[in-house]
Amino acid sequence: MKTMQLVPAMDEGGVERGVVEMNRAIAAAGWENVVVSSGGRLAAQIEADGGRHITARVKSKNPFDCLARAAELRRILAAEKPDVVCAHSRVPAWLFKIANRSLGIKWITFAHGANSVSPYSRVMTYGDLTVTPSNFVAGHLKKAYGIADRKIRVIPRAIEKERFDTENLDRAFMEEKRREWGLEGRFTVMGLGRITRLKGYDRLIEATAQVAVKIPDVKLVIVGEAEASRKDVEAELRAQTKRLGLEERVVFAGNQRKVAECLSLANVVVQSNTEKPEAFGRSMAEALAMGRPVVAKAFGGALDIVRDGIDGVLVEDREFAEAIVKVAGMKFGDLRKSALERFSFERMTQKALAVYKEVAKWQEIS
Repeated sequence: MKTMQLVPAMDEGGVERGVVEMNRAIAAAGWENVVVSSGGRLAAQIEADGGRHITARVKSKNPFDCLARAAELRRILAAEKPDVVCAHSRVPAWLFKIANRSLGIKWITFAHGANSVSPYSRVMTYGDLTVTPSNFVAGHLKKAYGIADRKIRVIPRAIEKERFDTENLDRAFMEEKRREWGLEGRFTVMGLGRITRLKGYDRLIEATAQVAVKIPDVKLVIVGEAEASRKDVEAELRAQTKRLGLEERVVFAGNQRKVAECLSLANVVVQSNTEKPEAFGRSMAEALAMGRPVVAKAFGGALDIVRDGIDGVLVEDREFAEAIVKVAGMKFGDLRKSALERFSFERMTQKALAVYKEVAKWQEIS
């Protein structure tokens, strides 16, 4: 079996990490895997893990050289002769569709998110099968484009068990941050992710002020920072914190590499986005893997991850303060065990390999 992954670039990101993970699984299965992208720092990892990387112009959205880039991809396809091609984004999907006209290679589109509805985005439903990370994205595609259930496979993303291991944490780092952030004896609420307006950290800060009335020792830690072009958002949040008199209760922790350790310092992790649903929400699953309950709005990928009253609390709108207070008084089961069973790497790869085999079989029949 020979598979090919088409990705715009192999730089840091959730999709790219997923391609690296699947490359390892494909190599472990004894198959050949080729990743075609415009390059990036993770390209070397593909090679180190037993796959091959081919650099090609599959990222640019320039329509004027589209046909030339499709011809370049066609030459690669003709030379490599993959059994199945997997397109992980719209640009490479369109290029493949053009390049594949006379080749007839079976393919899978991986719709990693709920893109805006348009003829351009429709290409993510053109594969022989379409894989989504959540029922939310699957529902979005069905509603927007009328794609049939039989053409969709839902494969949730996986938790890196070794990276999020409660038995293998950097305790010295945790103690240092506990002191630095002033968490001793505090009920710690954590928001995790890059600072943007979409993340809704302003609502989380407001909720912290409300929670303090009932939980006087509450403290909010925001792990993440704004990109250079969005520093105004971070400045606004800091101003809001000062205006509400929460300087002692809110910590802007910046970017942290040791995410598992940070999550372990929390009592509850809050996904405060209420505007645009997460396609999956890997950070919510990772919080559960560290045994931490999650509060999130009941939409998008959260519905596939957080079971209300079991893994945390789902809110209908912006009732984060009420939900945080509710979580503080709840007892939970083994959140880690459940999360690892539901979002295990083995489960994800087995499902993905099964889909590859399914489509490859169609190739043989045709």
